[in-house]
Amino acid sequence: MAIKLTKGQTINLNKDEHDLSSMTIGLGWKIQQKKPGFLGGVFGGKQEDLDLDAVAFLLDGQDLVTTLGDDKLIGGDVIFFNSLRHPTGHVYHSGDNRVGGDGAQDDEQIVVKLNSIDVRYSKILFLVCIYQGQEKKQHFGLVESAYIRAVDAKGKEIARYSLSADSSYAGNCTMVFGEVYRRESGWKFRALGEAQPSDSFIPLLKKHLPQ
Repeated sequence: MAIKLTKGQTINLNKDEHDLSSMTIGLGWKIQQKKPGFLGGVFGGKQEDLDLDAVAFLLDGQDLVTTLGDDKLIGGDVIFFNSLRHPTGHVYHSGDNRVGGDGAQDDEQIVVKLNSIDVRYSKILFLVCIYQGQEKKQHFGLVESAYIRAVDAKGKEIARYSLSADSSYAGNCTMVFGEVYRRESGWKFRALGEAQPSDSFIPLLKKHLPQ
């Protein structure tokens, strides 16, 4: 049975219990329903679709992104909708989902081959940004529920961290969901749930660049 994590909780990714040759980080979300309107729900229905984008940063032992790729960040250590596959092939993105779903299944996935990833990478940070969220006045306060989960190569869910609607997320357009990081000879998974105001991952990326 998968472990249900709370914010800040960390678990070991036990290679004796799970096949970590390919681990999938799945992210899903459900948008809040509008309250019924005056005329029997004529003005009700779902909020305007939010375009949420999953992103991963590959970090070294100093928590830094050291390879950015070209001027559009393609081919570097940032995995996102314009750069779906890491040059090594050991981390890749399922592709951009511009609508999202009902929260019952993954909307976007990032696959990590933990047994193969280069030793210079010590951590992978996973976040979700609402595309043009500030312009459209969309934020995580409009997301009814969201989750991040880790699934091993055999399809067995290892852990899941779920977020429910929270007024403190209003005005925040990026959520840092979790991270996978090395410890000694293995890996750990930590639930984070840290909201950020920007609707772009660039401000957070700048905090992980060499000075």
